[in-house]
Amino acid sequence: MEFAGVYHKTSEQMSYPCNERELIINLKTGYDVKRVFLHQGDPFDAGILGGNEKWVGKREEICYKKRLKNQIWWTTTLVPPYKRCKYYFELHTENEVWYYFEDGFLKEEQLQMEGRMLQCFIVPWMNPADINVTPDWVNDTVWYQIFPDRFCNGTPEKNGDDILPWRTGPVTNQERFGGNLAGIRKRLPYLKELGINGIYLNPIMEAESNHKYDTRDYTKIDPYFGENKEFALLVKEAHELGIRVMVDAVFNHCGRRFAQWLDVEEKGEKSRFADWFMIHDWNALKKQGDTRDGRFYSFAFNEYMPKLNTNNEEVIQYFSDICESWIRDFDIDGIRFDVGNEISHRFLKRVRERVKSLKPDIYLLGEIWHDASQWLMGDEYDSVMNYPLMSGIHDFFLDKESTKEDFEYMVNRCYTMYMQQCNNVLFNLLDSHDTERLMNRLKNLDVFYQQLAVLFTMPGSPCIYYGTEIAMEGAHDPDCRRCMPWNELESEENQKRLKEMKKLISLRKSEKTFKSLYFHFPDTYREKRCVEYIKLDDAGNKIQVVLNCTKDAVDALEGGEILFARGYENGKLAPDGTLIRRI
Repeated sequence: MEFAGVYHKTSEQMSYPCNERELIINLKTGYDVKRVFLHQGDPFDAGILGGNEKWVGKREEICYKKRLKNQIWWTTTLVPPYKRCKYYFELHTENEVWYYFEDGFLKEEQLQMEGRMLQCFIVPWMNPADINVTPDWVNDTVWYQIFPDRFCNGTPEKNGDDILPWRTGPVTNQERFGGNLAGIRKRLPYLKELGINGIYLNPIMEAESNHKYDTRDYTKIDPYFGENKEFALLVKEAHELGIRVMVDAVFNHCGRRFAQWLDVEEKGEKSRFADWFMIHDWNALKKQGDTRDGRFYSFAFNEYMPKLNTNNEEVIQYFSDICESWIRDFDIDGIRFDVGNEISHRFLKRVRERVKSLKPDIYLLGEIWHDASQWLMGDEYDSVMNYPLMSGIHDFFLDKESTKEDFEYMVNRCYTMYMQQCNNVLFNLLDSHDTERLMNRLKNLDVFYQQLAVLFTMPGSPCIYYGTEIAMEGAHDPDCRRCMPWNELESEENQKRLKEMKKLISLRKSEKTFKSLYFHFPDTYREKRCVEYIKLDDAGNKIQVVLNCTKDAVDALEGGEILFARGYENGKLAPDGTLIRRI
């Protein structure tokens, strides 16, 4: 047996309660392992430890598995009656049987050796207070990301000299177009009709730039966008339409006009805020240019975004108060933490405790572009932006040498990194203000909808970036931040695109299978780039998703109710075609 391929640990995403009743047990093995059995039971089934008692667990086969690139991920769900569990694994290859314990592997004769002290895996107590609980409502949410300055100008009559006329096409980061909270309020009916029930807003607090990631005042809505009372009204009106609102929290760094930073610049080491930042060369503090010289830490070497010391107790208290005020004053539903992997764990634990005590179901989302397991243990973020899924989907369609197996491995990797309750509320996206737009990547409308089909059928919570509903184009920042072309929405082509998006959103919201955690890849089609997967819900309902990523039409199996299709006719699925049907 390939012992190096076998891994399990009673922590992280390998062994954990997903609720107060159910315990998830996961195991990784190499492909040489063909069957896995679990021996499990209560640690005290044979009495209190010691004496001559012999513990014997119940033997059951683990049937559910996912294929990774070089390993298999086996998973099962237990319901320990007394919230405790003791267990070990029985692994079968073609010719061998091994027993896997916490301290290693045993053969049958070693297992049965009289007097042997077997070191089983132990889950000592499924304490309800320690269970990772995520907000249930997020899985039912379809998000719409808004970059405020470019979404809608609701008060063009108030434009100042520095506000440019609304236009389509390329933009720069220096231009302002007057998008504001009044414009978002004006377009709430549009979002409701589209099917949106969650808005994610890029920063709206006072800042110098048009992107607002260089915060000046965390307590004040930026004057370009409106006033505090108008944001409270926006949230209230959104809630009346069944739409939740998530704000962007820029706590990793501030802007150069943040009052505490100005005090440090003025008073140097004597400033009472000196330890709010990480300054190493006080003599060079006011030097111009990027911070590669190490005079102080900043975001991405940008001198205008000094990095905050999120280990500092006053900083933690200050931003905890800020979050609390956002909840009390505006009734927000979620907070997205910008540069979420550079903020201290201590900071995040404290902030979570404060805001969850005030609003238990608030959604705490981290911007992390890589494996975020250490932030998703239940005491920091509820979830993260699923950039691994976004990049994996993009790379599959870009690389024509990638096979349907590669697609399967990629998806399975994304959904074996975290606990099920985190997977259920992952923030899934295909583009954002930080990436080139989806339509811009491959310039193919059919491939565009293939990727959206994946987005809307994967576990988690899908988000579309404003303009994606009409396949709006745009290269990397700043081109991905173009103005929303409201005057072009009535065109025949855009109406068709809106209809397709509404259909996908409606299916996502109404079909439990679309939102379900459960999926597998049956490998029915022989074509190497014809992706197929099955989604199923707790009641056994199933949908089949087929993406023809080959150069030729494929014969699609007959039967079932077609829920969404492009390029499908008379049993044939055209190249770049999409088929989703109930089976």
